[in-house]
Amino acid sequence: MHEKVMSIGTVCDLTGLTERQIRYYEEKQLIFPVRSKGGAHKYSFDDVEKVKEIHSKLRDGFHTFELRKSGKVCCE
Repeated sequence: MHEKVMSIGTVCDLTGLTERQIRYYEEKQLIFPVRSKGGAHKYSFDDVEKVKEIHSKLRDGFHTFELRKSGKVCCE
């Protein structure tokens, strides 16, 4: 669950989100994928759950800075 082996395309398939949305969460320091030797972002199943939770909280009216500062997102 913690091993980061999935591509961003797989994360998109599992979450229904776009690459841009997922990269935005990374840009806002809400998720932290690792980079492969080739530079590709790699994600774990924990990251997928975290992305789903972030998306849900943003839909509920939270802001990214609130999630980052308050620790209101699981799976860190």
